[in-house]
Amino acid sequence: MDKTPISSTDAPNAIGPYSAGMSVQGAQEICYFSGQIALPAGEGGSLIGSTAAAQTEQIMKNISALLAVRDMSFSNIVKTTIFLKSMGDFKAVNEMYAKHFNSEPPARATIEVAGLPLDALVEIECVAAR
Repeated sequence: MDKTPISSTDAPNAIGPYSAGMSVQGAQEICYFSGQIALPAGEGGSLIGSTAAAQTEQIMKNISALLAVRDMSFSNIVKTTIFLKSMGDFKAVNEMYAKHFNSEPPARATIEVAGLPLDALVEIECVAAR
């Protein structure tokens, strides 16, 4: 089994002791992506967007940049987990999220949490395979 960290200059750097993603290759490649919040690409910066919808759009840009490092796209995602500061944002997040999955959306869980890093409203983690 080969294990390779995944990062991109088009996505934010990890804000803790973890990798933005990890690729595991055996018979197939599986990529595990850490939770993304609405940070800009690179080091530091403030959250982009003051609404859950705006933050979700930035998060999806970050996920797209990380997928591209492994020549993948949203169609390779098989599982996501969405963490929401408030379930009241469920509909707004769904609307932005759905734009990226035209057919065969991945399996998903959505969980309301007490808090997220940098007081974000949304965090999304995913698993992609090919």
